[in-house]
Amino acid sequence: MRFADIAGHNNVKEHLRALVDSDRVPHALLLSGPEGTGKLALARALAQYMHCVSPVNGDSCGRCPSCVQHASLNNADMHFVYPIVKSKQKHQLVSTDMADAWRNFLSCGNYASWQRWLDIIDAGNSRPGIYVEESAEILRKLNISNFSARYKVMVVWLPEKLQGEAANKLLKIIEEPFDDTKFIFVSNDPASILPTILSRLQRVAVTRLSDDEIAAILVDTRGVDPQAAVQLAYISDGNACTALDAVETAGEFDEFMELFQDIMRKAYMRDVKALRDNGDTVAAMGREKSLRFLAYCARMVRENFIYNLGRQDLVRLTGAEARFSSRFAPFINAANADDMMRLFDEAAADISRNANAKIVMFDTLLHLIVLILRK
Repeated sequence: MRFADIAGHNNVKEHLRALVDSDRVPHALLLSGPEGTGKLALARALAQYMHCVSPVNGDSCGRCPSCVQHASLNNADMHFVYPIVKSKQKHQLVSTDMADAWRNFLSCGNYASWQRWLDIIDAGNSRPGIYVEESAEILRKLNISNFSARYKVMVVWLPEKLQGEAANKLLKIIEEPFDDTKFIFVSNDPASILPTILSRLQRVAVTRLSDDEIAAILVDTRGVDPQAAVQLAYISDGNACTALDAVETAGEFDEFMELFQDIMRKAYMRDVKALRDNGDTVAAMGREKSLRFLAYCARMVRENFIYNLGRQDLVRLTGAEARFSSRFAPFINAANADDMMRLFDEAAADISRNANAKIVMFDTLLHLIVLILRK
């Protein structure tokens, strides 16, 4: 992975290059920002640049033995830590045991999402984390002599997923750093990192991509029609994962839009039986898809509230959504918008905790009958 392979973030790239060129890379660096910005790709590019034998014009050469090993994910001085499912066996797995799945994940491109990782490891209803056994594996790797590079690099993806004792043990490792090792933490939610760890990391903020940058990614990597790419980029709100997923699940997007519209019409009509059927439809999607649908509902409420405020210039809707919103937006106002978004968020939280999805959805949609008519 080279800096040139990553869209945007020119200021971040320049800062990371300067750290390497001046030999001032901190022993624990944090790349933080929203999902879908390419933070993990930037971490990989930084590590490759540090290891490159013949860097050219502020980037790794892509041809030396170290770069070739990085490209094949076989560089002996490069290590990864990432969330995995809690093992039901006596022996708890660690990241190394999931290396094939991780290679599969990284092969998805520069903007593979948390949801994609869950799908690859078949997480089901489990919530992956970084467990205490990982700290012993980290120490084992750090005690191995460097293969060829001056520094080993340990990339910790999503340190906010560190579980209890694992976080405390990793803190001790960071407090007593190995001279020949650099940690690069990559986080979507730095506020959820153990504060004592966060305070010891040098933070680099990675901001959302622009619409033009995301549109270019869609055209270059997926061959999307430029006009369609602009529209998908517009509704992705700076998240390349969202835009790429929309390309791959175009049918799902249409399904969500139609179901959302039907639910709102049935809530306005107070058609309880139809709403129960709608709730059953959502429940039958399975947990992860139903969570994506609820996130879609919350987004549509937010966008329609903005639309109703007369700020159509700030609304991020597709053409079909905008046509529906021209009629629907007047029903989303200051009296109900916040409660309606909270309603969908709470339903998602309940389903993510394995509550009965049919009951949760029916209760949620019944509440909509009251909220949709509130003024």
